[in-house]
Amino acid sequence: MEFREIGGTGLRTSLLGFGGFHLLEIPQKKAEKLLNKYLDAGGNYLETAASYGDGESERKIGASVSNRRNEYILVSKIGARDKESARRQIEDSLRNLRTDHLDILLMHGVASPEDFESVLNGPYQAALEAQAAGKVNHIGGSMHGWPGGLIEALNRGYFEVVMSTVNYYDRCNYPEIEGILLPLARDKGAGVILMKPIADGFLYRNADAAFRYAFGKPVSVVVTGMNNEQMLADNLRRAEGFVPMSGEEEAQLLASAPELSGYVCRQCGKCSCPYGIDIMEIFAAEGYYDRQMARGDVNDTADYALMERLRFWFDNRKLGIERYNKLEKQGGACNKCGLCVPMCPYHIDIPYKLSLADYKLAGRNIY
Repeated sequence: MEFREIGGTGLRTSLLGFGGFHLLEIPQKKAEKLLNKYLDAGGNYLETAASYGDGESERKIGASVSNRRNEYILVSKIGARDKESARRQIEDSLRNLRTDHLDILLMHGVASPEDFESVLNGPYQAALEAQAAGKVNHIGGSMHGWPGGLIEALNRGYFEVVMSTVNYYDRCNYPEIEGILLPLARDKGAGVILMKPIADGFLYRNADAAFRYAFGKPVSVVVTGMNNEQMLADNLRRAEGFVPMSGEEEAQLLASAPELSGYVCRQCGKCSCPYGIDIMEIFAAEGYYDRQMARGDVNDTADYALMERLRFWFDNRKLGIERYNKLEKQGGACNKCGLCVPMCPYHIDIPYKLSLADYKLAGRNIY
C-alpha cells in the first residue's frame, strides 16, 4: 500500500486509514479482529473521537490493539469548547486508548470562523499544554461540510493537520473544499486527512470509483469506517490497486455518476439567465442547505430514505439561507422561459430546480 507524508509532521501514513465511528456498531470481539487484520495488512492509521459512544470507540481500540501501539498513528478528537473540559477529554482519551500519547489531536467540528475563535480560547490551550507534557504530538482540526473554520485557522497560521469531507458528491455542494482548503493546506505545509470518501454511504453503489477519486486527491490519508471483514477487504483491495484517475476520467465520473443524476449542479459556470437570475449561486446555496438531496421525486425507497437521513447531516441550513437571502433575484423570479436549459451539459431541468430551491430556501409553505 502507498504511504504518504502528513504535512510537515514527520509522520508517514498508509493511504487507507481506519475510522473508529462504526466500531460502535459491532461487539468488541469483531472490532478486535478487524483492527488487527487492518494492521496485519500494512495499514497504520487509526482514528476515533472522544464523542464516539462517549468513549466506547476509543475503549474498543485500546482493548484491541494497544499491545501494538508502536505500529500505528493514533488520532482522536475533542469536542469541548472550554479549556478544563478539553483537558479532561484528553486525559479520558488517553486512558480509554491505553496509551501515553496521541500522535495527532484534532479539535472536533470546527464549523466556522466563529467556532475556531471559541476553540482558540480554551481547547487549543489545553492541547498545547498536553503537547508540552508529551501527551500530544501534533494538533489540528476537523470539520463537516463547509470548510470556513479550517480556512480561517490555516490563514492565521494554526493547525498542523486538517480533516475534511472530500468526495465526488460533496465537491458539488462545497466547492471551497477542493478549490480553497486543499491548495491552502499545501501552501501552509499542513497535512490533510480525507474523510467520508463515499459521502456517509451515499455513494455505496459506486464505491470503487468513489475511493479512486478520493485516493487521487492531494491528501495524506483517506479515512473510512469499516464494520465487517468484507468491507475491510474491499477497501484494502482499492487502496493496494490504486491508479489515479486522469482528468478525462474524473470529468466522465462527474458527468455520469448516478447519484448526481440530472439534478445536482456541478458548479461548472456554463449556464446564464437573460433576466439576471444568478443560477449557479442559487444552486450553491441549495448545496449548503441540504446537499441538493431533496429532489421532489421518489424513485427508489432505499435511496430516498438514505437522502432524508443525510441531507441535513452537516447542518449548514442557516448558511444556505443566508447566502440565498443576499441575492437580488431569487429562484421565484424564474419565468420558466427555458433559455437556460440547453446550456447545461448535465441536462438539468434548471427552471424546475430553481423553483424547488426557492421552496426550500425561501421557506415557501407549499410546493
